[in-house]
Amino acid sequence: MDGPRRGAPARAGLPSALALLALLQLTCCVRCAGSARASNVVLVLVDDQDVQLGGMTPMKKTKALIGETGATFVNAFTVTPLCCPSRSSILSGRYPHNHEVRNNSVSGNCSGPLWQKGPESDAFPVYLNKQGYQTFFAGKYLNQYGGKEAGGVGHIPPGWDQWNALVGNSQYYNYTLSVNGKEEKHGDDYQKDYLTDLVLNRSLHFLDDRSPQHPFFIMLSPPAPHSPWTAAPQYEKEFSNVKAPRDGSFDKPGKDKHWLLRQPLNPMTNSSLMFLDDAYRRRWQTLLSVDDMVEKLVKKLESIKELNDTYIFYTSDNGYHTGQFSLPIDKRQLYDFDIRIPLLVRGPGIKPNQTLQAPVLHIDLGPTILDIAGVNLSRVNMDGQSFLSQMAPSLRNGTTRPYFLVEYTGEGLPMPDPYCPKLGPGVSECFPDCVCEDANNNTYACVRTLDGKQDMQYCEFADSESFVEFYNLSSDPHQLENIVKKVDPTILQTMNQRLIQLQSCVGESCRKVK
Repeated sequence: MDGPRRGAPARAGLPSALALLALLQLTCCVRCAGSARASNVVLVLVDDQDVQLGGMTPMKKTKALIGETGATFVNAFTVTPLCCPSRSSILSGRYPHNHEVRNNSVSGNCSGPLWQKGPESDAFPVYLNKQGYQTFFAGKYLNQYGGKEAGGVGHIPPGWDQWNALVGNSQYYNYTLSVNGKEEKHGDDYQKDYLTDLVLNRSLHFLDDRSPQHPFFIMLSPPAPHSPWTAAPQYEKEFSNVKAPRDGSFDKPGKDKHWLLRQPLNPMTNSSLMFLDDAYRRRWQTLLSVDDMVEKLVKKLESIKELNDTYIFYTSDNGYHTGQFSLPIDKRQLYDFDIRIPLLVRGPGIKPNQTLQAPVLHIDLGPTILDIAGVNLSRVNMDGQSFLSQMAPSLRNGTTRPYFLVEYTGEGLPMPDPYCPKLGPGVSECFPDCVCEDANNNTYACVRTLDGKQDMQYCEFADSESFVEFYNLSSDPHQLENIVKKVDPTILQTMNQRLIQLQSCVGESCRKVK
């Protein structure tokens, strides 16, 4: 026999071999729960879902299947509260001042030539694709995608293997898709055309057709709960007794705030209250189909034995308001109802039922997903940082940030709005009560301090008043009182200096502001 006799000393090389085997087994376990390839990733990005006003209440399945089996981030924020700039930040991992998408128009660089030539070509799906991931997209991409000025339906952003993108803004029926660069028109047949269901079904087909030898990345972007709030037929009568919440800043006057918050009629009229209650209910109705979508996707991943090796992220592009400070319905504002977003994550190594307090931003999603994929983040041009270590401390060593930036560029019409001619040109998104949700000078930048000990927000407006707002959210979570005139001037000066640093930061410098 070549091997050692029973009772004989083992050969010198055997302990080394056993140690190496143990190390390899440990590495395998930490790497991706027993799989030799990188873990899969799914990103569900909904449209306009708040978290501050009960927006997650209808999502019972999603909370059970993702939040209760993983982590819920209670301090997740968008860096800009509007669809196209926010989605551009998610894809690029950059603040708006670095990707230069300012609003929902092509002139504001929404899916425009500058975006396509620059940040889009360097977005995180590009890195995933280079890393060997099979990539799939379905749903709303950017508000101006597919238009003539944005390259038409033939434009497929780099990094995507399968492409099913909505042309234009959110719709539920009667829309056009770009399917791998070819136009596909849809009507109003629920079984074939309801966009939330179509997004799901296309992803299920992708999972059936994919190569099991390679990891996959799926991004699902249904229209809900964005207007026109078209519910699936089976959900049209749900929540009939629900009203928008009346607590916090609901229908409170914004007399100490930026001029746009000083102009709404207060108290709101009965017709306005009825309108926003109806919108609130219908938003919830549309979300029930998203909840079904998440459930069916999780079941599919389980049936093909991929669930335990897949990270699933659920979030929204921005928050929303329904009556706060007497503003009817919209986003765009600096307050928590518009900038806080839901963020739930499950996946390998993430302990269930975690509620995490550390602040996380939209610009962190790309770096986190690339971290999961094993991409060297030092070679990636992004302002955000991975939060993988916050979910699964055994996997990485990471850092948190005490300060971050929220910035927005207002948008107004060149002529007076017909609903509010007395305000003249430069306003937009106006309602019949002469309440306008946006204006050219609704342009601001805020620095937020959120470090576990204090929660403060300092904002400067680019307007003729050089208006400043300051809130201590530890004592005033609804931002009812602008205390800028009561705060020690040295604190204001410190916040101003941080804001200046953040507004000019790029990459690593965005993560090191002190």
